[in-house]
This record gives sequence, C-alpha cells and structure tokens, in this order.
Amino acid sequence: MKAYVFPGQGAQFTGMGKDLYESSAEAKELFEKANEILGFRITDIMFEGTADQLKETKVTQPAVFLHSVIKAKTLGTDFQPEMVAGHSLGEFSALVAAGALTFEDGLKLVSQRALAMQKACEITPSTMAAVLGLEDKVVEDVCASVDGVVVPANYNCPGQLVISGETSAVERACEAMKAAGAKRALILPVGGAFHSPMMEPAREELAAAIEKTTFSKPVCPVYQNVTASAVTDPEEIKANLIIQLTAPVRWTQSVQNMIADGATLFTEVGPGNVLQGLVKKIDKDAVTAGA
Repeated sequence: MKAYVFPGQGAQFTGMGKDLYESSAEAKELFEKANEILGFRITDIMFEGTADQLKETKVTQPAVFLHSVIKAKTLGTDFQPEMVAGHSLGEFSALVAAGALTFEDGLKLVSQRALAMQKACEITPSTMAAVLGLEDKVVEDVCASVDGVVVPANYNCPGQLVISGETSAVERACEAMKAAGAKRALILPVGGAFHSPMMEPAREELAAAIEKTTFSKPVCPVYQNVTASAVTDPEEIKANLIIQLTAPVRWTQSVQNMIADGATLFTEVGPGNVLQGLVKKIDKDAVTAGA
C-alpha cells in the first residue's frame, strides 16, 4: 500500500518550490493564489529569501505547506494515496492532499495557526529540546518529575524524542535526562514550546477557525498526530486537529500503525527528506522515496 507523508516546520530551504513554479502552469496558478490569500508575496521569500526570512513563523508554516500541497497536486494521476500522515504542520498538507480540506481553507488555517503560535510564544519564555538515546518511558518519567511545565512533544523515532515547555523547566529536564543516561539533551533553536500546554492560547484561537471550516471525508485514511490511528470521519479529524497544538506528535506510533495496516512504500511529499530518515529509523525494512 502506498503511504504519503508530509514534513513539518524546519524542512524549509531557500529556493523551495521555484522549480514547480517554473515548470507547471497549475503550480504557478496555485502559488499566485497563495500570494493573494496571504496578502504578501510568499513566493519571493521562498524562491529568493534569506534563511532568516524563511524562518519567520508567518512564512515558514505556509511555505512548507505550499511546497508539499502543490507538489502533490502536480503529481496528477500518479498521486494515488492509500494512507497519509503529516508531521505537526504537515498534517494540514496531508488533509488537503487527501481531499479533506480545500487548498484555500488549508492555507488560511495554516496561516492562522502560525500567527496564533507566534503570539502564544511571546506570552511566557518557552522552548523545546531534543533528547537522544533514552527510552520513551524514561523521558516521560523525567518530565513528570521536573517542577514546572515540561512534556514529551514529538515522538520522532525510537531513541529520539523532543520535549517542550517553560524554558527553565526544559533546562532542568535536560540535566536530568543526561543524568538518566541520555546521549544528548540539547535545547533547539525554536520560537517556543510547540505541542505543549504553553500553546493553549493558540489552540483556543485555532479551534474557532477550525470549527468554522468545512471538512470533507478524505479519499483515504489520515493517520493523525494525536491518536496515531487511521481517521476518515470529518468531525473526528477536526477534533484531533484542535487538540494537536497542545498534544504530542506521535510520529513513531503513526508509522508503526501504518506499517501494521499494510503500508509498503512511504513517499515524502515536500521539502527535504527528514521523514524518510525517521521512517527508516522506526522500521529499517521500510521502503522510502521522495516525491
């Protein structure tokens, strides 16, 4: 079975999407429509901008989403997904590619999500850290034992978890992780504590926008971050998407469940190849490809 996976924030690079824009009339039209919807020429930043310009939250999330979704659309009849999943922001790309959301609605939600997250980041100093070489249970126990807000945020692959929360609590947790035998526990250069309770203000803001948006039944199951299981019911998809900002990304579990349900080929659609690497670490026998 063909599984398609869509990357999240961090996969962006200068020049992304330029080849699509120049080689496909359909892609060019969608990129121009995106410029109109966003109210600024995101294509200029994607194609010619600096790394710093691309790193701005209001740019990064729509840019990665656009690259992924437009790439999927330009695949035409070759794009026949039997299951899809996206990492964090990538879940929105997956939902549009699978027909649960329109291109326009998906882009508007991603833009609102980016701005809401940015605002939430400014309320309390917060951050994320990568923890390497510990079992999930150890990471969960250490987080639970530390004073302040710190939680597992991304279950990326076995032995690679990202934690998220108040800056001081994350720093204390990193020291405790090293004491518990972690190979590394390092603070990440991110704007705030994504997928943690610190995103509650953003979740409330995005929930209102999601509630007003029409969702359709996707053409195939979507393995959502929050449950790591196959979902096709539009109301369930909506509910999971609302919880997503404050809940962990269960990527390891999603990939394991997709394999258990028959996935034989994982194709990454969008910038970079991070997800192909994670899929291989989750199951060394998995077959991966870039779109």
